[in-house]
Amino acid sequence: MTTPIVLLAEALAPATIDALGPQVEIRHCDGTDRTRLLAAVRDADALLVRSATRVDAEVLAAAPRLRVVGRAGVGLDNVDLDAATRAGVTVVNAPASNSVTAAELACGLIISVARHIPQANASLKRGQWQRSRYTGVELADKTLGVVGLGRIGRLVAYRMRAFGMRVIAYDPYLSPSQAAEAGAKPVTLDELLAESDFITVHLPRTAETTGLIGREELRRVKPGVRIVNAARGGIVDEQALAAALTEGRVAGAALDVFATEPCTDSPLPALDNVVATPHLGASTVEAQDRAGTTVAHAVRRTLAGELVPDAVNLHVTAPLTEVTRFLPLAGDLGRIFTALAGGQPPVELDVEVHGPITRHDVSVLERGVLAGMFADGRRVTLVNAPLVARQRIDAVRFVTSSESASHTDQITLRGTLADGRALAVSGALSGPRNIRKLTGIADYDIELEITDRMLFLQYKDVPGMIGTIGRILGEAGVNIAVMQVARDTEGGEAAVALTVDSIVSPAVLHRISEVVRPSWAHFVDLTA
Repeated sequence: MTTPIVLLAEALAPATIDALGPQVEIRHCDGTDRTRLLAAVRDADALLVRSATRVDAEVLAAAPRLRVVGRAGVGLDNVDLDAATRAGVTVVNAPASNSVTAAELACGLIISVARHIPQANASLKRGQWQRSRYTGVELADKTLGVVGLGRIGRLVAYRMRAFGMRVIAYDPYLSPSQAAEAGAKPVTLDELLAESDFITVHLPRTAETTGLIGREELRRVKPGVRIVNAARGGIVDEQALAAALTEGRVAGAALDVFATEPCTDSPLPALDNVVATPHLGASTVEAQDRAGTTVAHAVRRTLAGELVPDAVNLHVTAPLTEVTRFLPLAGDLGRIFTALAGGQPPVELDVEVHGPITRHDVSVLERGVLAGMFADGRRVTLVNAPLVARQRIDAVRFVTSSESASHTDQITLRGTLADGRALAVSGALSGPRNIRKLTGIADYDIELEITDRMLFLQYKDVPGMIGTIGRILGEAGVNIAVMQVARDTEGGEAAVALTVDSIVSPAVLHRISEVVRPSWAHFVDLTA
């Protein structure tokens, strides 16, 4: 097995590299240099970025081995999540890594814009002593309007209440209990604009939030308001804010983020009543270490084939080990089903999970089945398997039941093929070592350990067939490890499932078909 290659497209904390461990090969490139990035990513199994590297469909298409993109930070503005999902590439980030750091910066900006601290500092360094010019305002008894009371917004609210501020909040997804916990009164955006002495923004930038505070909103603010944005550029319209600051409707602003970064043409940093910093929201040693190590651990788990339930584009609840131990079985059953179907997807498919395991959320097992079913050389993973299935199967149904007829917990796939045939495959785990077993094919009950190479045949139940199959395989140098035979009635149809030690070539399979004349014959190589 080759050593996975992890490409670091931006400078990351040394703790990140330590957390990746010695099991990977680490390479570096400048992610802002498009040509070098596209060349370097071709061999990468994992790509780690911060905010400067754009990971879009072009980058993903240039990386056939890529399995995971790690964003060492909170936002995903620079990662095309839809393109990554279509490509089957897992996307992980560190959503809680810089919450405290970002909240502390926002609080610092609120204090700075209230007391003109950066401007007074710069003035004194120029040899000037201008106390009267930098008279500020107190925070005590003022109203702080928090736009977006998520994780960071709540932290800011907690901290600024300690300064004696009254906190109100606008967040369309805010529950009364969350507002109460943060000590904030929920209000509409218009109410927040009209009542706030200070406004601080803590929203992601989306189509809905871009320009949320624009020219019209700034006409409705309380005169003398001070506005802080340490979330994402573009949520506050910069041209409209500059006009409001110049006209005096807004007394001051403190900005850590801009619509275009690096910021080169915004009028705001040049204004005397603006405090501007170069996107320092996550720039502390602690936050960088947390972001890097969190993402590094998620990347390692993904490369090891483990499920990372908090991956951004996986959309599954955090499953227990009791559930995830069934994922290899689910994938195997999907591949076996596809082989027995002649490589063609079913028209309709039911994925059934039976047994006590269904007391947990087992929906991830449907993804496991579909990923195995379409693992035909393309990059199909738990991430994009549902998308692929929707393109190739008319209907997929997921069924669970706490009752299981023959095994404690069992997964069964039932499908209707394009020619009208019905096909079913079942499997279960056995013993403390979770041995994967095939428990049913077509209408036959069997019990056979799933191995890398398996041969399945259905034929007429007449004497000598087993010997004939064994002879042909023996002449071809194929050793049979285990065999299981089942039949419906004496002299009717029979099925045989064999585990073999080597590949059964098409020529050998054709020879068996000529002599045995089975209804169907399929060789499955789970290593392919």
